[in-house]
Amino acid sequence: MADEKDTTAEAAPKKSNKMMMIVIALALVVLGGGGAGAFFMLKSDSATAKAPVKGIVTAADNTITVNLADGHYLKLGFALVQTKDTGTEAVDLNEAYEILIDEYTGKKVADLSTEEGRTKIKEEVVAKLVKAYTVDKKQEVMDIYYTSFVTQ
Repeated sequence: MADEKDTTAEAAPKKSNKMMMIVIALALVVLGGGGAGAFFMLKSDSATAKAPVKGIVTAADNTITVNLADGHYLKLGFALVQTKDTGTEAVDLNEAYEILIDEYTGKKVADLSTEEGRTKIKEEVVAKLVKAYTVDKKQEVMDIYYTSFVTQ
């Protein structure tokens, strides 16, 4: 009987060592695969998310006047910041005029009198301008500068 206990005691550690090795091997495979997948996903995102480089600035020749809420109005002058990819040729500003008129018409003076309000509306305008001035996956406009901004 003493011999039987010794052989079972010796056999049990061998099974747990084999099981431990299998668990470690599986953990390495899973972690290695996850790490490789994360590496390739992050690598592709950083390659496609390059920030555009500032190019020329195209100023609008005329200011526009937009009707605001409650009988107020906004007189607005602007310039578009183009990307370097567009070269030295100025973009057509007619679409920018339309986007600005649509975005600011009917806004309240209170919304435009705070920095938070102006920043929020400007972010929305820039997003629409970038979308409108992206041709064949080539972004032509990256920002807008306000050269005059008068409410009354």
